[in-house]
Amino acid sequence: MNYQECIQACLECMEQCNRCFDECLKEDDVNMMAKCIRLNRECADVCAYAVQAMQRNSQFTKQICELCAQICEACAEECEQHGDHAQHCQDCAQACYRCAKLCREMAAA
Repeated sequence: MNYQECIQACLECMEQCNRCFDECLKEDDVNMMAKCIRLNRECADVCAYAVQAMQRNSQFTKQICELCAQICEACAEECEQHGDHAQHCQDCAQACYRCAKLCREMAAA
């Protein structure tokens, strides 16, 4: 099974989540961004783990990719709520949705 496209999507999502996390911490009302910040961290972590699972051809890759898709979707939905005033949230949501789509395809394969 070729994981390369999904690995690339996970790496891009991780990068966008880390960027969004950092930018959210600079917001005037950080408390308003708390859920977004938490999901950014969780999403970046699960993306990194999914990459590792795919790279080592783990027997649990499908389950990990399914979990990654669920967390990516939750992060994307939260980021969309802030997208009107924060470009970094828009960018993060797009990367999360793409990653979720490819991870779901990987889980279904």
